[in-house]
Amino acid sequence: MSDAVKGPASYFPSIEEKYGRPIPEWQDLIRSSPLTKHMDLVSWLKTEHGLGHGHANALVAHTLAEGAN
Repeated sequence: MSDAVKGPASYFPSIEEKYGRPIPEWQDLIRSSPLTKHMDLVSWLKTEHGLGHGHANALVAHTLAEGAN
C-alpha cells in the first residue's frame, strides 16, 4: 500500500489537468519570476496565468519549500 500524497503536492494532478502545463514548468516560472514573497507570487499566478488561489498557493508553497532545503 502506498502513502497518499499530502500537502501542496496533492493538488498537482488537478493543476496539470486544469491548466495544461506540467508541474516542473510552473515551478520554472515561479523560480524565474523577479518576485520572491509567497503572496506576491500567488497573486502573480492568479492574475497573469489564471490560476485559482488554492492551486497558486500550493505551487508557490511547494516550490519555495524546495528552495529552502
